[in-house]
Amino acid sequence: MKVIILCGGMGTRLREETEFKPKPMVEVGGKPILWHIMKHYAHFGYKEFVLALGYKGDIIRDYFLNFYNYNSDFTVDLSNNGHVQVHNACIKEDWKITLVETGDNSMTGYRTRLCSQYITEDRFMLTYGDAVSNVNIKELVDFHTRMDTIGTVTGVFPPSRFGDLVVKGDMVEKFKQQLKDVECQPPINGGYFVFQKAFFDCIPDDPSINLENEPFDDLVPRDQLSVFRHKGFWQCMDTYRDNQLLEKLWQKNPPWKIW
Repeated sequence: MKVIILCGGMGTRLREETEFKPKPMVEVGGKPILWHIMKHYAHFGYKEFVLALGYKGDIIRDYFLNFYNYNSDFTVDLSNNGHVQVHNACIKEDWKITLVETGDNSMTGYRTRLCSQYITEDRFMLTYGDAVSNVNIKELVDFHTRMDTIGTVTGVFPPSRFGDLVVKGDMVEKFKQQLKDVECQPPINGGYFVFQKAFFDCIPDDPSINLENEPFDDLVPRDQLSVFRHKGFWQCMDTYRDNQLLEKLWQKNPPWKIW
């Protein structure tokens, strides 16, 4: 299966970084978060990627066109038409990457639809370009296959950042500093989707379409959207605070670094 990664959003809540680069190129541990996501999938053997580009997409194009130059020592021979010789590439990846222009203002559903021409297999995976996790991709795919639904979404249980109130009527019945028991929480959409190719038929030809609206609204009443529960680590990078949290984790023992 190929993996579509949505890389086109503007990342307005991370303006400290995204004023100059797309959010998937914001670095964690000196590497774009997009690289971390791709390393995760490649660890499970999924090494063909389709990147849905939008806002500042040329920066992502440039990164992969010059991937080994950016991650290696190299010599430029100006006497030979600028021939570049790479010395001892520090990072070697056996990935195949298709970069698709999906427009600056397109929403996630339409971006996915525009990538459909590069999906030839019966199933494909899809995720967002701004979250890392230690979700077991093999178990996710096995679950999707058993459920035999058109789509599977990974439900995650991130720790609450704020105190949680248990209320009865107008009175607080219990105050919890943090809701730590995942069994008491409803999961949230963590991305890491698996779809049958038929999912593309659920996406209208409209740039304003989000995955979470019409396409999923089509699947849910037909019992065609299953949820794979992941109770391990998951963290999005919506804000500068999230970015700093991931940086701190990377310096210690990053739970998503399973490769």
